[in-house]
Amino acid sequence: MKKIAYLLCVLIFLLIHCHKSYSQDNYNMWYQYLMSAKLEQSNLTFLTQYRSYDLGLDNRVFLVSGYYDYEIKKNIKPAVGLMYLNINSYLDDLSKKSRHEIRPFQQITLNFKTGKVSFSNRFRIEERFLTNPDVFILRARYLISLQIPLNINAEKSYYGIFKNEIRLNVVNDDFFDSDRITVGLGYKITPKSTLEISYINQIESSNTNHYAFIGFRNQFDWRTKK
Repeated sequence: MKKIAYLLCVLIFLLIHCHKSYSQDNYNMWYQYLMSAKLEQSNLTFLTQYRSYDLGLDNRVFLVSGYYDYEIKKNIKPAVGLMYLNINSYLDDLSKKSRHEIRPFQQITLNFKTGKVSFSNRFRIEERFLTNPDVFILRARYLISLQIPLNINAEKSYYGIFKNEIRLNVVNDDFFDSDRITVGLGYKITPKSTLEISYINQIESSNTNHYAFIGFRNQFDWRTKK
């Protein structure tokens, strides 16, 4: 419990820092739950996210997503998935506009280690079908993420998080979509559950958004027992 309290203190610091330093830009909360399940030579992953313009009441984005990946070779995993989003954004007159999006996607993930540091490279292509108005966008994304153990000999361990994801519109007038940088801390509560908190800086063509992130992960093993 003391370690969880420490993580919450770090989160409060991130919130205060975002609010004071970036009050001229958007500052938001981002909550996420992710569940992954191991199959024989593959994985199922489901996640849901809720993003808000404040601590939680002013809805910005709600999404649900799932994908299936298959390990064709050690640490090489192609995947297919589908995502649904409800997007709420403010207009110039401060009224809100609601849009829905269906997003099929295809990706490949390459994982490797250097010493104790874990690296992950993810290449994703997604087909975005948006409403209000109806728009189609083909977008490419590249994500590199690092996980750095901080006390690897402990039963319940901490790790550092660093991510950078570049997103580009292949079929759209605006080629550059955004660059999302994440710095955070993870705490492995049990072998199958993890709490993560992070600061996310998302640079877009017209503005910059700042998020305080809280995420919870569960891992399951659904492989046939021998």
